[in-house]
Amino acid sequence: MRQFALLVAVLLVSFSNLFPAVCWGQSAPAIVASGGPAPSPDSDGTSGSTTTPADASKPVPADTQGPAANAAAVQPAPAAPPSQPLPSRIAVGVRMSLLGAGVEVATPVTYRTNVRVGFNAFSYGRGFTNDGINYNANLSFRSVETHFDWFPFAGGFHLSPGLMIYNGNKVTANASVGAGQQFTLNNVTYYSDAANPVTGTGKVDFNTVAPTFLLGWGNLLPRSHRHFSIPFEVGVVVSGAPKSTLNLTGFACDSTGANCQNVATNSTIQSNVVAQQTKLNNDMSFFKAYPVISVGFGYKF
Repeated sequence: MRQFALLVAVLLVSFSNLFPAVCWGQSAPAIVASGGPAPSPDSDGTSGSTTTPADASKPVPADTQGPAANAAAVQPAPAAPPSQPLPSRIAVGVRMSLLGAGVEVATPVTYRTNVRVGFNAFSYGRGFTNDGINYNANLSFRSVETHFDWFPFAGGFHLSPGLMIYNGNKVTANASVGAGQQFTLNNVTYYSDAANPVTGTGKVDFNTVAPTFLLGWGNLLPRSHRHFSIPFEVGVVVSGAPKSTLNLTGFACDSTGANCQNVATNSTIQSNVVAQQTKLNNDMSFFKAYPVISVGFGYKF
């Protein structure tokens, strides 16, 4: 019996050496659920990485959540792409050009293109004499044009093909020859009748519709926060060669003052009038393109 009690005592001592925490009422080490190796005990017999319930409730730092989580934590958010400012919907401008004083309106089509419509007007009168015929002339410019403005570099420089949809530019004149004064038609000399002197009208006009092409600097619709602009442009209006008409009435006489004939009905004099008109057209045939230089002031709404 004494030997049995001694055996039991030896077993209990051995059991306590194997599981000291259990034998002395201490809490058992936490079981690690991961598939890694269990923490090794320190030299004093206790576990070096024991996790308590209080430690489990603490938030785990981001750097302990793995490489992917760390990369996501330190990676900066992508920057938003730069956005181009939206142009205003309308702008108006005034300008001075070789077509006269003008007003124009522009609206954007895309970020680099606009459409413009403008109106020009100008009047000027002066007198001159040609081949002995006195002309009291009036230059009248009236035109409506539209342009497609392309800004290839998204700046102020632009190319602007267009169309003059109404070309009312013309020169009109009242013609007269003083009584007894000499004049020539087709290099034939006549004298204006003292009783019924020669009078008439003349006109020079252009094609009613004409293509245009301009290039310049400045934009009526600045692609910025600016509201004001000062556009400058140069170009041409391809209006074709001007056409002249000459109508004369009254009586024309020979050098003696006799043999006076009605200019409007005499076939010989009329043929010379037509020849004089043809001569004028030939002299102006080179003038098929009208130059345009303009400077303006615009405001974007």
